[in-house]
Amino acid sequence: MIKPLADRVLVEPKEAETKTAAGLYIPDTAKEKPQQGTVLAAGPGKKDEPMEVKVGDVVLYGKYAGTEITVDGKNYLIMKQSDILATL
Repeated sequence: MIKPLADRVLVEPKEAETKTAAGLYIPDTAKEKPQQGTVLAAGPGKKDEPMEVKVGDVVLYGKYAGTEITVDGKNYLIMKQSDILATL
C-alpha cells in the first residue's frame, strides 16, 4: 500500500454520480469530478503542523486538489492536508 510522507494524505475519491435526482442518466462526458472521498492513509504530519485527519475520515476537497495516481487499476488522489476543506 502507499504510505504518504509529511503532511500528505491518500484519498479514494467517491464515484461520480451516474444518475440525476430525476432519474436521468448522465453521460461520461458530462460527469463532474468528485470533490468528496475517504482517507485511506495519512502521513505523520510536520513538527509545526500536526495531522488533523485520520484514516477513515470522509473529506471534502477542492475540485483541482491533489495528484491523481492509478495503482492496480484503482484511482487515488495524493494531496496535502491543506488542500482538504472539511471533514464530514
